[in-house]
Amino acid sequence: MAVYELPDLPYDYSALEPHYSARQVELHHDKHHAAYVKGANETLEHFDEFRKDGASNQQVLRGLERSLAFNVSGHLLHSLFWPSMRAGGGGRPEGELAAAIDDAFGSFDNFTSQMDLATTTLFGSGWGALVWEPLAGRLMVQQIYDHQSNMSPSNLPLLVIDGWEHAYYLQYENNKNDWVKAFWNIVNWQTVTTRFGHARGAIGASILSNA
Repeated sequence: MAVYELPDLPYDYSALEPHYSARQVELHHDKHHAAYVKGANETLEHFDEFRKDGASNQQVLRGLERSLAFNVSGHLLHSLFWPSMRAGGGGRPEGELAAAIDDAFGSFDNFTSQMDLATTTLFGSGWGALVWEPLAGRLMVQQIYDHQSNMSPSNLPLLVIDGWEHAYYLQYENNKNDWVKAFWNIVNWQTVTTRFGHARGAIGASILSNA
C-alpha cells in the first residue's frame, strides 16, 4: 500500500537566514511536518483495522475521518510551504501572475495586506493562502483553520503562509506579524508562478457536468 513520505527540503536549513533561522526550519520540517506524515500513515493503518473489524462503529469512523483530513492536509500544506520560499527571494511577481493579482485585488499592495491580515488574525491555528478558484477562474485569499477547515474543495493553493505557532515561535516568539513580514523577503515567486500556470488549466466545473 502506498504511504505518505516526508519530502526533502529544497535548500539547506540555513538557506533562508536571517529571515527564517536554521533551527526554526529544522524543527518545523523534521519534527512538525514529519509528525503529520506519521499521523497520516498511522490513520491509514487504523482504517485497515477498522474495516477488518466490520466497519460499523460510527464514532470510530468519524474520528478516523477527522484524523486523516487533519494530517493529510497538514502534510500537503507543508509540502507546498517549503518550495514557496527560497534564498534571495522576495520582490514582486511578474507577467500574467502579476496581472491576475492586480485584477483580483486591485494592486499587489492590496493583495499582501489582505494576505497578512488573513494569516495574522486567525482565531487559533491556521494558514493564509493565495488560491486559484477554478469555478470563477480567479485568484482569492483564504484563511485555512487548522489545516483543512474553511478550504473550499475545488480551490488550488498557490502560496501558503504557515500561521501556526510552531512555524515561528522559536525565532519570533509571539510576534506573528514580524514572521509574516519576514516571509515576504524569502517568498519564491518563480514557484508560485509555475503553480499558477498549472492551476489555470484546472476547470472546476468539469466535475459537475456529464456525470
